[in-house]
Amino acid sequence: MGKYIIALDQGTTSSRAIIFDKDHNMVDVAQADLQQFYPQSGWVEQDPMDIWSTQSGVLNQVIAKSGIDVSDIDSIGITNQRETTIIWDRVTGRPIYNAIVWQCRRTAHIAAQLVEDGHAEYIRNNTGLVVDAYFSATKIRWILDKVPGAQQRAERGELMFGTVDAWLIYNLTDRKVHVTDVTNASRTMLFNIHTLEWDQSLLEILNIPQAILPSVISSSEVYGYTNIQGHQVKLAGVAGDQQAALFGQTAFNPGEAKNTYGTGCFVLMNTGTTPVLSQHGLVTTIASSVNGEIHYALEGSIFAAGSIMRWLRDDLNMIATVQESETLANQVKDTQGAVFVPAFSGLGAPYWDMYARGAIHGMSYATGRNHIVRAALESIAYQSHDVLKAMEQDSGYRLTNLQVDGGASSNQFLMQFQADILGIDVNRPTIRESTALGAAFLAGLATGFFTDKKALKSLHSQNTTWTPKMDETTRQTLIKQWQKAVGRSTNWLE
Repeated sequence: MGKYIIALDQGTTSSRAIIFDKDHNMVDVAQADLQQFYPQSGWVEQDPMDIWSTQSGVLNQVIAKSGIDVSDIDSIGITNQRETTIIWDRVTGRPIYNAIVWQCRRTAHIAAQLVEDGHAEYIRNNTGLVVDAYFSATKIRWILDKVPGAQQRAERGELMFGTVDAWLIYNLTDRKVHVTDVTNASRTMLFNIHTLEWDQSLLEILNIPQAILPSVISSSEVYGYTNIQGHQVKLAGVAGDQQAALFGQTAFNPGEAKNTYGTGCFVLMNTGTTPVLSQHGLVTTIASSVNGEIHYALEGSIFAAGSIMRWLRDDLNMIATVQESETLANQVKDTQGAVFVPAFSGLGAPYWDMYARGAIHGMSYATGRNHIVRAALESIAYQSHDVLKAMEQDSGYRLTNLQVDGGASSNQFLMQFQADILGIDVNRPTIRESTALGAAFLAGLATGFFTDKKALKSLHSQNTTWTPKMDETTRQTLIKQWQKAVGRSTNWLE
């Protein structure tokens, strides 16, 4: 048996490869930035060949950097940006169009038509999702409509669809394996989370030929091999990035939740082996499938989090670095009444308003740069609060603490404000790479590298805990002010 597992973490803004040992320690990491394209307002694309080349590049780079022997690699786990949609030629392996990224809003009209035609309830009951341009199904439909001859080629079986996990597996296995795991399948708006099969009615409604779809596998099994320097290395674990983070945080029990602060914010709560359909604007998704046992989760997707800080830095020149936001926020005692609603591309859970747009409410002449930066950070915590309260209502579980990870979890101001506005402890683990760690856990469980989930949980440790300091009156006043601001930002576009 090998000594190491490599996690491939293909995210929205970068491709990374991380080597873990048996004690969950990070041995080495390699990273490459990934370019995004914005052909029109609200459109977001990436080059699928760039996704593949950067990911394969960092895989080879991390092995070379670390000096480990390839024969010591037990297996590879994959985690990926979800919903991002790629369609490619079955013979040449070349994409027929750029990857349409999960953030892209170009298919809002297709989603709106599905609702108008009365399909929303069927989609929610069978896929667990709300109808939105966020998910893969409308993106597939758009590509098949817009690329000349694509629909006919798809019907003849000449094309293949995949989310990023499927695209990477296909290339890693030298085009031999076309699969996706249940967690990624559950994000397409085409997968029935009860029967665990592609939903025939939805394929007919959207006129998507089943021939282009990958086979669906569990999150933890050996599904192929990749050749590294002449060695056949197992591909043994795969999960969408947010489900992988939940697994990496060892949130294996119903009622346990995590929040990943990345480009967007993603809150997931494990609800056990029974799916809970939300009555409060959340989606139901598959959390993992290990040893034949499916676990479900409630999820709230927040579209803007870390991207707000990059906007303040790159477009407004309000901060020199993302890290500076913490310093500036701490220089003022509050926001002077300013409330930042970051609906740059609409609002996700629990509002699901594609037509909301960003605004800063409550400004006066006393409002300065520091107040706006602070309000921007606070908006991340407010959005997370709204999602977590909806989860408590849907699931019946009351949160006693929140596990956090992702880049912005290093922002001390934000984490303290998150604890204050939730009124519960916020815990950050020693190893913050929860997403990659989850992929490594899933691969290692499949190969026997890790014994079982109980052993994984026993090694999981907290690095920092933030305890709430805000009084209840202040908390409720701020929440009410936030909700008022959200109400004035919704349904902005006509």
